[in-house]
Amino acid sequence: MELKIIKTSQDYEQYLDWTDEMFDRKVKLDSPEGEKLQVVLLLIKQYEDVHYPIPLPDPIAAIRMKMLENGMRNKDLVGKIGSKGYISALLNKHKPLTLDLVKFFHRELNIPAEVLLS
Repeated sequence: MELKIIKTSQDYEQYLDWTDEMFDRKVKLDSPEGEKLQVVLLLIKQYEDVHYPIPLPDPIAAIRMKMLENGMRNKDLVGKIGSKGYISALLNKHKPLTLDLVKFFHRELNIPAEVLLS
């Protein structure tokens, strides 16, 4: 397979098929074919980023999800970012996320800033 930028859906499908074949053969990444596979995966990712973008999640939904994953409740944020009423208003989208809150949630819940600022 000659490597080139993926421009058509036909090229994309061809690269996917080739990639599946390499995974089925269990190609080692440090082999010449493995190096080529890594380049093909980058080309596939670039094509998918352009043609199949994944939208960023809602910032408040991301905060709620991370809180759930970490077993946190609204009351765990009291005193850290504000009162119980403020936290409730924030998580119900009645108050906006400020830059300080974005920094807090990024630091404390490891939510990417890109998601919080979207």
